[in-house]
Formats: sequence, structure tokens, C-alpha cells
Amino acid sequence: MTREFEVRKEQDLPGTPEQIWAAVATGAGNLGWLYPMEVEPRVGGKATRSDSTVVVWEPPSHFAVRATLGNEFSNTLSYRIEPVDSGTSHLSMGIHWVHEGVWDETWDTKADAAEKHVHFYQHGLAEYLRHFGGRPAVYIKAQRPEPTADPADFGALRRRLGLADDAAVGDRLELHVPGPDGSPEAVVVDWLSPDFVGLRGPDGLYRFFNGSSWNWPIWLGHHLYAEDADEEQATKVWNDWLNGA
Repeated sequence: MTREFEVRKEQDLPGTPEQIWAAVATGAGNLGWLYPMEVEPRVGGKATRSDSTVVVWEPPSHFAVRATLGNEFSNTLSYRIEPVDSGTSHLSMGIHWVHEGVWDETWDTKADAAEKHVHFYQHGLAEYLRHFGGRPAVYIKAQRPEPTADPADFGALRRRLGLADDAAVGDRLELHVPGPDGSPEAVVVDWLSPDFVGLRGPDGLYRFFNGSSWNWPIWLGHHLYAEDADEEQATKVWNDWLNGA
């Protein structure tokens, strides 16, 4: 039995096709809004995040990578970029899953997670290009050790961030960034849903993921643009923060 699933996202983005290409098709660009993924710049090259293979390489207009697992599963991620005017480009992004044979009960959970993560990440791409485009980034990831199915766990994290129950996108607050000085940072809420919290500061995009939506661990994935950002130190302090140390 064949089962397929597709997510598509269309959006106009600030920047030339070359700038959008640099954000989505290079390792340095991916650090700014997605996660670490080095891309070998040729058809047949490797994309390291998911052991994918580049299947289309046509800069700056069309890029695609495909991951396969045996003869049963393939996952193709594609980007098409078109100029709109001198300062804007249109991005058509898609993920296409194909599963052959017997599929398990986690398919619907994975499909729901994939669709929601695509929209959150693509929003992050727009935030990166609009506010931090071209700036080198450090990516920070930390997660709790155990999965959770209790939404109250993420609710507690939201309150710890200072988000009121009636918080909304556009709200401003002070984020007490963990670190030696512990000084608060003025941030704005750029995304808010039951599944994710996105905060934008002057030198960072702070991203929090509600694992309880899919019985996964709660985790965070931040993009830091300050020139003195230290990946090792920031990972340690945010891991301590997330896990209550």
C-alpha cells in the first residue's frame, strides 16, 4: 500500500533570489533559521542533516534534496525561488513523503508534526531575512530527557518565559537570558500557538517546541547572531535553564 503526504508553503520574502538561495541552500544560511544542515553544492551531493541527496541544484531558482529509507520511504524537500521585484522574491517550498508497504500508527502523528513544523520554520525564515539576513548565526539546541504528553508542562514553560495566558503575537516582554550577567533582554513575541513559542530579540530568534503535542520531549532551538555568541557556552546554559538547573 502506498501512502503519500505533502506540505506546501508559499510566501513572498524580503531579498533577491540570490539572498533567499543563500538562506535555504547553504550550511551558513540554514543556521540562521532552520538547523545545522551542510549542503554539497551539486546534484548528487549530500545534505548532512538527514543524510539526504541533492536531486536538483539550479541556483538561484530551484533546490531539492531527497532522503530515502530502504525501499519503503522517501522524503523530498524542495524550494523554488522567483523574483517579484528588486527587493522581494517568491518562495514555493514543499515536502513530499511517500511510504510503500505497511505503515504504522505513528504516521498521522508524524504528518501533523511535519505540517506544523514547516509553517513555524518558514515563518522563522521570513523573520531571519527581515531582521538578520546575512548575519552569521550560532545554533543552540537543548531538550528535556523524557517525552511528555501533558500540555501543562509547556504551559509552565510559557509562564516561566513571562507569557500571560492572554499573550499575543506582538507583545513585548523581558526575557531573562541565562548567562554570566543574567541581564534581561527586550524581546517581541513573533509566534504563539499551542505547539510553539517564538521570541525575537535584537540578536536572536528564540524558539521553544511543545513536545507534548506529539508525546515528544520539550525542546528549544535558538539562532544567535551576536558576534560574541559562544555555541558551547550558550548550549550549556540553555540546557541548564530548560532542565531547571
